[in-house]
Amino acid sequence: MSNLRTLLATSAMIALALPAIVQAQPNEEPVVLFASDKLPAVDASEAGAATVTALPHNVLEERNITTALPLLRYVPNAESAHNPGLGSANIYYIRGIGSTETLSTFNSPVGTFVDGIYLSRQGSNDIGFFDIDRADVRRGPQGVLFGRNTSGGAVDISLARPGDKLAGFLEGGYGSFGRKETRGSVDVPFGSGISVKVSGYYSDDKGYVRDTTTGARLNDGDRAGLRGAVQFKPTERLTWNLSAAYMRDNSDNILNFDCDPANTSRCKGRYATTGLPESGLGIGTLFAGTTTPVSGRKGNFGLGNRAETQLYTSQIDYDFGGALLSLITGGAKQTQRYAIDFADGRALPTVANPVPAVQGYARGGYTILNDSDHSQFSQEVKLGGKLFGETLDYVVGGSYYHEGDTTDFADILSSGTGATSASAVLADRTIRTSTNAKAGYVQLGANLGERIRLTGGVRYTDETRKFSIVDNRATCGAAPCLADGNLGLIPNRQHDKIWTPSASASFKATDDISLFASATRGYTAGGWNGRATTAAGLTPFGTEKVWTYEGGVKTHFLDDRLRVNLTGFYLDTNNLQVASASVDPTTGGIGYATRDVGFRNKGAEIEIVTMPVKGLTLHAQAGYQDARYKIGDGLGADAYGLKSVRQQQLDCSAQLAARRVPLAPTGLGNAPDCAVGIVDANGNIARPVRTPKLSLAAGASYDYAIPPAGIVLQPSATVMYRSKSEVGTANNSLFTGSVTSGSGAVYAANPFGGDFISGSLVKSFWQVDGGLSMRTDDGNWTVAVECQNCFDKAYVQSTVANYSYLNPPRTWLVRAKRVF
Repeated sequence: MSNLRTLLATSAMIALALPAIVQAQPNEEPVVLFASDKLPAVDASEAGAATVTALPHNVLEERNITTALPLLRYVPNAESAHNPGLGSANIYYIRGIGSTETLSTFNSPVGTFVDGIYLSRQGSNDIGFFDIDRADVRRGPQGVLFGRNTSGGAVDISLARPGDKLAGFLEGGYGSFGRKETRGSVDVPFGSGISVKVSGYYSDDKGYVRDTTTGARLNDGDRAGLRGAVQFKPTERLTWNLSAAYMRDNSDNILNFDCDPANTSRCKGRYATTGLPESGLGIGTLFAGTTTPVSGRKGNFGLGNRAETQLYTSQIDYDFGGALLSLITGGAKQTQRYAIDFADGRALPTVANPVPAVQGYARGGYTILNDSDHSQFSQEVKLGGKLFGETLDYVVGGSYYHEGDTTDFADILSSGTGATSASAVLADRTIRTSTNAKAGYVQLGANLGERIRLTGGVRYTDETRKFSIVDNRATCGAAPCLADGNLGLIPNRQHDKIWTPSASASFKATDDISLFASATRGYTAGGWNGRATTAAGLTPFGTEKVWTYEGGVKTHFLDDRLRVNLTGFYLDTNNLQVASASVDPTTGGIGYATRDVGFRNKGAEIEIVTMPVKGLTLHAQAGYQDARYKIGDGLGADAYGLKSVRQQQLDCSAQLAARRVPLAPTGLGNAPDCAVGIVDANGNIARPVRTPKLSLAAGASYDYAIPPAGIVLQPSATVMYRSKSEVGTANNSLFTGSVTSGSGAVYAANPFGGDFISGSLVKSFWQVDGGLSMRTDDGNWTVAVECQNCFDKAYVQSTVANYSYLNPPRTWLVRAKRVF
């Protein structure tokens, strides 16, 4: 962090020498979800290109949203879930664009920002909220002002800054599965323009999953954080905000089932049967017993996930009177150590063995051991202001970003019968990646009279990414080792020079109605298929470049007690990054592939918020989308040996004609080109993942005052609905009903249709959350009882190699808060 300390010192000197600025923001009119007696004021004349769902701190508190994961539930055409295995990592998809990968050779196209600082690694992006000010979910490319890796959108979290009065809060709670949590914050002013904020949180529970092999409780939410912030305001013009935060998240998302695989009549709860122990029991000895010893300290990891983040920020603002200048410095260090069994201590499902027998493998069925370190540093300079009165406004700036990552990880496959089965190390390697990016941008806005506003901007980014790999095994057998010298044509460097423009226009038709249209380009950096277990599989994929076109109307009626925003969009890209994982019919392990494909999505979104009577707040968000992959007609394979999608389709059709069966074990009965990548089991192009046709969220809260008692009761409820969708790139699922191959092999299940067993299919579902709070009318005390997934609905959220990952079960929490 020496570079960080240097830049912080430099920032301090600049602060003393320069007049200050407040960070300029894009003109936009978000739909603000709120909980108050009056709708917050929003200037409809400033409607612009950004489509934003804003959740201020009071709404986050009302719904007890204390991490980033639930935010996208309230956003049309958006999906979120924990990554398989990792409770600290969130999958974000907006309008069909997102990523399920946490490895440093991939980048998420939905960026996470905390206090303006980009956090690049998805492995620990389920940010715990300290004393939060607001959270914004921005839909569509954010290429001008937010920059790289925002081709799908951005989750923008703003933590509260120190106040100028002695104030704070303390909150504690107890809930299901022995959950204990506490949160608190205090602001302390010291005079002379100096104030300090200290915030923290702690949450832990016993875990909602019972491992009937080891007796352990799994999938606990174990997280804690501490943040210190200081604000210096020596003059009315100069403000300097500094903060340092530490966050620990040891949460898991281990594969589990709503019926015990070891006793299928036991269906009250959630169950797992992996034999991989959490700690102790000679973990290192276990992995030393594999065919090739596992290298490094990861060989001593027990089942679970351990993620830590350190985040440092500095923002110096100087107000020149007619212009605003911001110097924004950020640094982060993230570590992640985990041992995750992705096969529940048994084999991976196929049509021949759709429900593998419980084995309780002591090293897990398919286990990935991971030991990674990540560091990043960023510096941004931004100037904004107005010219010619209110006619012209501008934002101009530049930024520098550096990132370095080291990941030491191994894939282990167990087979045979019983807990003492054989375990093979399929790969054990260390990957190092680095990124350097420089960018400059400008955005101009012009008000043409009182009703028309035009906005245009562009960002230029020069980015270089590097990749290297070292095989940690003493010998690699017949296959080439995973080493730089065996990459062949695969490059170890990628370089992009990219322009990302944006343009929008808005027209205030009446005092209550504004029309808008926009065109925006964004990008997500390319990378390498780093999870491959062979050197030939470490193929590169290109930069994802996305154009999104939007048009719509933003309204407010009934004396601003009703707001309705309607947006239509069309999204187009020729190089969507699609990473897939499927059962390798030859090894029985997981095969990985990543390719660039065409993609388009079109749809509509509506957001409504209203207060029909005092105290009653109603909100609804709905989205419709029609997503499709776009496939070219090219045949054959590329320079790295990866078949074109059209060629794969032709080969799959020939295999199906020969009555070969997708998802079957290796041999004459298997159709290896079907149910792989984005070609489904029928040889058709698969449906894009996480794109339900219809998404809906609606809710209500009501403040019922009891003046004689000096209290206010607030019941609240939220309903979420998603229509049928898929979460696996090839739409692979296993169904009841046998199938016979052309070779005469009879398989117990099939990949075409019947009753669902496991896999990618997500059936349509509803989820209901609710709560009841009681607060004193001065707002100093609050007591609340809440439930998430109140009716205990189980549905598929992710899939890995034909297993389904379910959402968490019903949880409840009782909490009390004291504000002072």
